[in-house]
Amino acid sequence: MQPTLRNIGLLTITCGVSILAQTPDPKSCERLKSLALANTTISAAETVPAGPFTLTPRGANSAASLDLPAYCRVAATIKPTADSDIEMVLWIPVSEWNRKLLAIGNGGWAGGINTLSLAFGLREHYATVSTDRGHNGSSASFALGHPEKLTDFAYRAVHEMTLQTKAIIAVYYGNAPKYSYFTGCSSGGDQGLREAQRYPEDYDGVVAGAPGNYWTHLMATGLWIAQATLKDKASFLPPGKLQLLNRAVLAACDSLDGINDGLLDDPRRCRFDPATLLCPSGEDSPTCLTGPQVEAIKKIYAGPTSPRTRAVIYPGLEPGSEPGWAMIAGGPEPFQIHYDHYRYIVHEDSTWDWHTFDLDRDVALADQKDHGMLNAIEPDLQRFESHGGKIILYHGWSDPFLAPGNTINYYESVATAMGKATTGFIRLFLVPGMEHCRGGPGPNQFNALAAVERWVEAGIAPDRIIAQHVTESRVDMERPLCPYPQVARWRGIGSTNDASNFACVAPPPTNRPK
Repeated sequence: MQPTLRNIGLLTITCGVSILAQTPDPKSCERLKSLALANTTISAAETVPAGPFTLTPRGANSAASLDLPAYCRVAATIKPTADSDIEMVLWIPVSEWNRKLLAIGNGGWAGGINTLSLAFGLREHYATVSTDRGHNGSSASFALGHPEKLTDFAYRAVHEMTLQTKAIIAVYYGNAPKYSYFTGCSSGGDQGLREAQRYPEDYDGVVAGAPGNYWTHLMATGLWIAQATLKDKASFLPPGKLQLLNRAVLAACDSLDGINDGLLDDPRRCRFDPATLLCPSGEDSPTCLTGPQVEAIKKIYAGPTSPRTRAVIYPGLEPGSEPGWAMIAGGPEPFQIHYDHYRYIVHEDSTWDWHTFDLDRDVALADQKDHGMLNAIEPDLQRFESHGGKIILYHGWSDPFLAPGNTINYYESVATAMGKATTGFIRLFLVPGMEHCRGGPGPNQFNALAAVERWVEAGIAPDRIIAQHVTESRVDMERPLCPYPQVARWRGIGSTNDASNFACVAPPPTNRPK
């Protein structure tokens, strides 16, 4: 399959920024290898001719193939401390540069260069860069006994990458980027928010999808869910039961938005009670839920609350997300990302047993050790706004890994802290039916980067973003995404698969507290 930029949300437009007609001297790329930069060694600088590019992303079943223009590939190692080892890779178009920098975020614990996204960015004429965030591999074991490497992962790697990238581009082209953008989802969305909070001058626009910005509490929630579903075999939720649960949720709540389409436009309005699926006493059947399973499901919907203070630790997952819960509740151990944080960073003990996790004690310890390093929850974005920065947040309502309520909470905290309307520089788009960052039954392919570009470069704020659901390269559904708190409502005429038949309107009240 020939992938499109929509697959990863990188389809873009030039927004009035002219593409440079001149081509640098052919030797300019190779000369970059001798460029002297602070704490940085350029290990490779080579011109790659135009041609096909093929890569099988980690975890994918098939390879992606793209035709790429000629580019200058620069690889560098940045060592801001004696224990740092930050790898970065920059692809610079040999010709027709759009005068923009595009930085690509990572997922999970990072540990590698996001090469496929580099290819997508390059094809759209960006100088495109990615970093491994200071280590190799997808585990957090790198942090054990290496506090500087943890700092690199948390925020320093992306900032250092940004500084060195801008310097390299300025030498290669004789011009610094006119605009700089950061895009990422999951921990990549977290990276984008952290840049806006800590280094507001680095980027003009940020696209932050499903950001894991309340990192310590997100990691705790994963362990808490594991305890709810894995410690007692009677509470385990096999995939068949999750599908049963999802069908019951949709049967109860799908029509609340006026359309029976298998999507919940705001799951917070859904009052489904899993106890309606309770098996007759003593039974366990594929067509019903046991008592322990019902209790585990209620916990997942509610999210963890401190037993001592009753404070909400993290929002629960939403109705509609149930099929994906197997990722974090499928066992036999907690999801690695969550488990790694508490054994390697909080307890600093690779043998730490997740069965001993205590919500109050361990969350407090995690917050105490973090000192705002991994958590990116600072709501005061005055400095970012002051230099004209714009942020688009997005989150799938059916995310089975990272609760959309967390992104809503952060957006509302910014509104409270800034003391004025925030829609002039930050907007949130919630995506019905979308799972974690992409996928799901709803329209989940859309162009948030193009929207933030128009906002930054032309002053056109995104009042809607058109999203599509694609099956076998065919668009079979199109809907508008509306800026929170608005929702898309069908006008009552025309196809419900056509975005033009929907309006963005104020939402009805939800049935659950925020």
